[in-house]
Amino acid sequence: MYAEASSLHGAAMQRLIRGYEADPDKQKDLLQEIHIQLWKSFGSFDGRCSLRTWVYRIAHNVGASHVVRSRRLSSRLTDLEALEAEIPGIDEEQVDRQLSAARIFDLIRRLKPMDRQNIMLYLEGEEAGPIADVTGLSPANVATKIHRIKKTLKQKYLAGGANARA
Repeated sequence: MYAEASSLHGAAMQRLIRGYEADPDKQKDLLQEIHIQLWKSFGSFDGRCSLRTWVYRIAHNVGASHVVRSRRLSSRLTDLEALEAEIPGIDEEQVDRQLSAARIFDLIRRLKPMDRQNIMLYLEGEEAGPIADVTGLSPANVATKIHRIKKTLKQKYLAGGANARA
């Protein structure tokens, strides 16, 4: 039955999709989607309407769904000017701080686990003694490691950060 519907009404479906989609590539996708739904629907075709009516119903339903999806997608997309107009007072300093923090954390993620643990505890406000209790190192060793890590992170950050290995 699908072969019959496709051969009898294929040209009409191709014309119909032009009313739902302007882009030729998307028209092909839409036509394919209509054919898939048509193939799937013949299990429920009971002959209460003509084959032609059935094909058009399927094509219309798929086309209408396509339009709704396209509108939803395009309503989510916006151009830069519209986006800037929606954002009241962008704090460029805050954005710069966030980007800097992201670069620093990228560098920290590249450290060896023990060095990463030391610097993260330090950034949480811990001093050498409590960090030593957690890591098992001496407080003097922790202080030395933190000093070296900070120096290395600063050098890598100033040199371009994300591309350099800490």
